[in-house]
Amino acid sequence: MSAGLDGEVAVVTGAGRGIGAATAGALARAGARVVVTARRLEDAERVAAALPGGRGLALACDVGDAGGIAAMVAQARERAGDPTILVNNAGVIAPIGPLHAVEAEAWAAGIATTLTGAALAARAVLPGMLARGGGRIVNLSSGAAHKPLEGWSAYCCAKAGLTMLTRSLATDYAGQGILAFGFAPGVVDTGMQAEIRASGINPVSRIPRESLAAVEEPAAAIAFLCTPAGDAFAGGEVDIRDAAFREAAGLRALAG
Repeated sequence: MSAGLDGEVAVVTGAGRGIGAATAGALARAGARVVVTARRLEDAERVAAALPGGRGLALACDVGDAGGIAAMVAQARERAGDPTILVNNAGVIAPIGPLHAVEAEAWAAGIATTLTGAALAARAVLPGMLARGGGRIVNLSSGAAHKPLEGWSAYCCAKAGLTMLTRSLATDYAGQGILAFGFAPGVVDTGMQAEIRASGINPVSRIPRESLAAVEEPAAAIAFLCTPAGDAFAGGEVDIRDAAFREAAGLRALAG
């Protein structure tokens, strides 16, 4: 990584496992103080305890709860300082199924977690970032933001909205030091992918586990975006499979 993150305070949502947990590790190794959030405090504590240099702070947060998001950011500010980095990683694939067959409440909850929670987390950290003259927000996107897939209407709609949230942040805060990034991590070996495989509902569900990427690769890419070296990619969406991005981030070239 071309620059360290000493002095930065990063909040990572949905960091109890998978890409979120790996990202917390990558940011801590780069020198950031990392606020590890998860719905279950014990999951956040487990990840935070493993971070190097005592740089982890564990906080419980359900991003589907607007009041809980505000409370989490207030605690982070009090115990670690104003967040300068936000990684909106939390998201759910559920409900899986054709629209008429899923519960209305479950569909709305999927949007609330994956899209509304990210917007409210950004809203909560922005005043501190603006007061400090800058900050970075990385929103975890997906190919599903641009291509509908069978049985994923809530997830696809939420990720499409998240793409526009990134662009809206870039528009609203242009010239104020706030950099927003959309980042599509590809198909990664996570618990969400296990849920997808179990559904068998679309082509993604039939990708064999051995073909999935390890969580460490997208985590390293996210940490890169949180440094000044990633500035050129702000304002839009970055796909981890893009060759120019991989070279800039120091990731190995893809075969073929």
